[in-house]
Amino acid sequence: NIDGNDFVLDYNDVEIYNEDIEGWLVANEKNITVALDTTITTELKNEGIAREFVSRIQNLRKDNGFEVTDRIKIEVASNSTFMDNIVEMIDYIKTETLTDDLLSVEELSTFEEIEIDDLKLSVFIEKV
Repeated sequence: NIDGNDFVLDYNDVEIYNEDIEGWLVANEKNITVALDTTITTELKNEGIAREFVSRIQNLRKDNGFEVTDRIKIEVASNSTFMDNIVEMIDYIKTETLTDDLLSVEELSTFEEIEIDDLKLSVFIEKV
């Protein structure tokens, strides 16, 4: 009702079209449309990197024959691209990997390389 006049719209009066929206993924089927915001926030990025880091450390624990209950210490080369991300998620990483100390060090005399997003990180783990 506009200014006292009633209007009726039917299907032929409406044009429906889809248009991509940057940062959104949209899908529709029959009468349902779903839109997802695919923007990667800093928090999501940190969480993803932390999960990958934890996975690599768990593999190193296994490769080194550590028991699942062994507490460890992790040293990461301070020039690591992901050091800021690791620091942001340090509590999660320490809990998941049973790490007492996670340290950023300038040089590692003994280390193993792990890879996250095609970038290599030098790390050293040991039982405490």
